[in-house]
Amino acid sequence: MGDTNLYQPLTQTDKVTVVLYRTGIALSAAIIGFAGFLSFWVLATANALPFRVTHALLIFMLFSLYFSIGLSVFFIHLYIGKLYRFLRKIYYLSAACLAALLFLGSGNPISPLFGSPPYAAFLLIPVVFCLGFIAAKEAFCFRLLEGYLLFGLMPSYVFFYGVGALPQKTALGGLVAIAVMFVFFTLRKIFMPLHYDIGDKSAYMP
Repeated sequence: MGDTNLYQPLTQTDKVTVVLYRTGIALSAAIIGFAGFLSFWVLATANALPFRVTHALLIFMLFSLYFSIGLSVFFIHLYIGKLYRFLRKIYYLSAACLAALLFLGSGNPISPLFGSPPYAAFLLIPVVFCLGFIAAKEAFCFRLLEGYLLFGLMPSYVFFYGVGALPQKTALGGLVAIAVMFVFFTLRKIFMPLHYDIGDKSAYMP
């Protein structure tokens, strides 16, 4: 479990890394929340959108999501070094999967995600796993129990979407639910005192 005691004064590096880690979570929540908002709008207005959603916007959101998750992956504080290295390897795999999406879409990584069925969505599982891992870590450390739900729900959603098992309304509704849950999780996390993420540095294992 995470420890909320302040064991050592925080160094400037401690503060910067915690802020970067939480910034990554907040940016991820903003992107997923925006996608959830668009999905909700489509459900509520029978496929009408408040503005034109272009491929350029979706590509920007996808790359921004990879960046924000990477920010959290590389600045997360984990007691077990092997676990941290494992998480980074999964993120490297996700970067390779993004390159594969770029190749499949001839430079547009979004178009393969809307195939019939959209099997290319399986390439999102590594990056979604990274985000789910972060949520589960926070759930374990600070009893943010929605983090456990996100850890199981997000990869499952991508899997069932990828095999074409989700009708459009179900897919949109699922994204709305994930967005609401992740924004709630983020609001509970990012306002915690900075030292919560550091804990007792003497307990860190190589």
